[in-house]
Amino acid sequence: MNMFWLLVVIFCYCLFIGTGAGVRVSTRRSVVNVGAILSFNSSIGKVAKVAIEAAVEDVNSNPALLKGTKLKLAMQDTKLSSGFLGIVEALRFMENDTVAIIGPQQSVMAHVISHIANELQVPLLSFAASDPTLNSLQFPYFVRTTHSDLFQMSAIAEIVSYYEWRDVIAIYIDDDHGRNGIAALGDKLAEKRCKISYKAPMSPNVSRNEISDTLLKVLLKESRVIILHIYATWGLEVIDVAQKMEMMKSGYVWIATDWLSTILDTESSLPPVAWDSIQGVLTLRMHTPDSELKRKFVSRWSNLTGGLFGLNTYGLYAYDTVWLLAQALDAFLNQGGNISFSNDPRLTEFHGGNLHFDSLSIFDGGNMLLSSILEVNISGISGPIKFTSDGNLIGTAYEVINVIGTAGIRGIGYWSNSSGLSTVLPEKQINRSYSNEQLYGVIWPGQTTEKPRGWAFSSNGRQLRVGVPVRVSFREFASLVYGSDVFHGYCIDVFNAALALLPYALPYKFIPFGDGHKVPIYTDLLHMITTNEFDAVVGDITITTNRTKMVDFTQPFIESGLVVVAPVQKLNSSAWAFLRPFTPMMWFVTGLFFLAVGVVIWILERRTNDDFQGPPRKQFATIIWFSFSTLFTAHREKIDSALGRLVLLIWLFVVLILNSSYTASLTSILTVEQLSYSVKGIESLIISDDPIGYQRGSFTENYLIEELNIHKSRLVPLNSAEEYEKALHDGPNNGGVAAVVDKRAYMELFLSSRCEFGIVGQEFTKMGWGFAFPRESPLAIDMSTAILKLSENGELQKIHDKWLSRKACSTEGAKQDVDRLPLKSFWGLFLLCGSACFVALLLYLIKMVYQYMRHSSQSSQSAPIRSSFLSFVKEKEKESKDVPKMQEPEKSGATRKRRKRVSSGRFCEDESVNVSNVGVYIGHET
Repeated sequence: MNMFWLLVVIFCYCLFIGTGAGVRVSTRRSVVNVGAILSFNSSIGKVAKVAIEAAVEDVNSNPALLKGTKLKLAMQDTKLSSGFLGIVEALRFMENDTVAIIGPQQSVMAHVISHIANELQVPLLSFAASDPTLNSLQFPYFVRTTHSDLFQMSAIAEIVSYYEWRDVIAIYIDDDHGRNGIAALGDKLAEKRCKISYKAPMSPNVSRNEISDTLLKVLLKESRVIILHIYATWGLEVIDVAQKMEMMKSGYVWIATDWLSTILDTESSLPPVAWDSIQGVLTLRMHTPDSELKRKFVSRWSNLTGGLFGLNTYGLYAYDTVWLLAQALDAFLNQGGNISFSNDPRLTEFHGGNLHFDSLSIFDGGNMLLSSILEVNISGISGPIKFTSDGNLIGTAYEVINVIGTAGIRGIGYWSNSSGLSTVLPEKQINRSYSNEQLYGVIWPGQTTEKPRGWAFSSNGRQLRVGVPVRVSFREFASLVYGSDVFHGYCIDVFNAALALLPYALPYKFIPFGDGHKVPIYTDLLHMITTNEFDAVVGDITITTNRTKMVDFTQPFIESGLVVVAPVQKLNSSAWAFLRPFTPMMWFVTGLFFLAVGVVIWILERRTNDDFQGPPRKQFATIIWFSFSTLFTAHREKIDSALGRLVLLIWLFVVLILNSSYTASLTSILTVEQLSYSVKGIESLIISDDPIGYQRGSFTENYLIEELNIHKSRLVPLNSAEEYEKALHDGPNNGGVAAVVDKRAYMELFLSSRCEFGIVGQEFTKMGWGFAFPRESPLAIDMSTAILKLSENGELQKIHDKWLSRKACSTEGAKQDVDRLPLKSFWGLFLLCGSACFVALLLYLIKMVYQYMRHSSQSSQSAPIRSSFLSFVKEKEKESKDVPKMQEPEKSGATRKRRKRVSSGRFCEDESVNVSNVGVYIGHET
């Protein structure tokens, strides 16, 4: 039985060896084939070639790495980014049992070769292909050993936002590298509320004529911030053409991606013409932290190249790519990985062809090697080498460079993915703080240090088309001079004054909108901006929420909310005018407090003060007299108690305030003309059913319907001030309106010559007028700044006084009830007085309870006299105190005289009484 199982084990082992299935035994080869695809004559390729060769030599001379296995490098030149040659070279590598390919250099080629790498499971390590889309799941065997353009575009977007520009123009090569890079830029700009206003693509095989045509289109655009995302081969050519077209002068901003820094680092000397053309340009360079490894490699560079060209950052990443692959291979072999290849059965149908596709083999350990590559964590000459979960290198950072002087560049700061813009080295930054974002000063094109505005009015010769509503009424704001195309008015003068403050010339032309017979629909006028029929709209345009969704407005140059205008009638003084200063509720509460204070004083004083004692009728009359005599401080009663004096003091203060307020209000009523309105304000209009007038074409109709829920059938459109006047005179019963709702600026002009009407209530909206421009137009910002300057220097007020200052009747009318003093104006005084009364009564009650308890305890000792609490309170205070004293036996022989009250209320002298013969003397009345 044991022999049987032994034979089975031997048979399975032989089967395992024969088929190659199961776990393979790790065997280290003496040589491992590695390919590299470069463009030897490019700025990146020639540096990378030297760096890769040096790295392979360093790896093979390191006995601790790969433990005897050597890297055999095979390089192929793709002849300046020829995609076809790159594909052919990749296929040739696959015929030679290559375990990995370093490259390709271009993103376009990486897209194609990545499909081959996926099929044959050969990792593709590119140190220069920066297209962000190569990180997608579509290309699992593509490993980027440099930084993605996604981060470079993030840095550019943050620079644009830092300098407060909003629109940029993107010039790029129309291939995978250019399109995808600019798409990433658009996304990052959108996060900063910026945008690419114009894209200018060029063909991969661009000519100088095509460059000129592209830049001519850019020249006609408004934005002056240009992002140049192009290959180093054509970059300087584009800038040279731009300089000849005067696009490198003051006012322009050129931001080049890292192709320019690569040229400046690589080429030992550039022609003076090239240096002159790139003055003031901003560019980016991948930041690599300083280290001992980097310094040693930089010191070796001149020996490696013979001083023919410099070292750029792509050379550093190319060098680290070889070390990355060597570390991954070492880990792969240590984990039992076997370098073996097998034929792809799907390629057998091409057997016998001249292309020899059937000779391509699959790397069996490709997936395992890929995992080892992504798990590498080492320090290279470019910095830490470690991949994130999405396949990007950690520690992404760029240096921001300003090209200035002859053969000179100056770093103005850094950008890192973790801390944004800063003048501090990324490795020394702690955390991100937007408030601390800063860059050093820049010398811009044209040798100026002043930050460019970032845009200019297009130089295509077309004037700014400005739409102006042709008003039927209130022509003081904007009106067309009869028989001409000239406009004048308040809004026109403000617009011209603001234009005069702009730091540039702005040709424009006013275009009338409307037939002159009825007020035009302002919403339709603004909509013509969105359809590119107008470039701006000038006039009495109210800024509303819905309108800001269509266009951008400037800073308001006048405030003009909605008001209600209604007919007014003068009120003559009547016999009862003296009652008008206070509202009925105010009169009622005031009288109530007069009585209440009198009752409180009576309660506090009646036990100790003879003036508040006597028959009930007399005490009631005393309360009434005392209460109202305080109005004139004519009360003759003396207040003895401290609580009573406190209450009276506070009440006299209240009376003083009431008296002063009443006198002032009555004086105003009898001396100032009063007006009466049939409408109290917008609230009374809402709850009534009367018709309401409004200006045709304005936003007032929508506001009344949508915001105030007034039915449309109640609204009457009116075109002119004459129609306003007639409708108000006719009234709601004769086909007119009860009131007109319109903007204050109109109504002040309307009322300046019509004193029979007036503004009722308060302005119930807070709005303003502004000039309209297309969405995100930089001209709106500049005009807003100019309007603020007009306001600060007083020029805006002068224009207002020129057109709108009138002797307005609207200021005469005191609104109904404005002089009547309501209860809410004095509730604090009444609360103070009421509180004082309550506290005084509470303290008085506590005092009475205490005295009563003391009186009861003393009376219980002698027992004969007992009284209730109420009867105790009614007693005069001296009598209640005398009883317990008289109940104590006096010394024998002592006599005392007492005053005895008789029935008439007077006092008489009693005979002397010998207390020794009397046990107890009862001295109170029965």
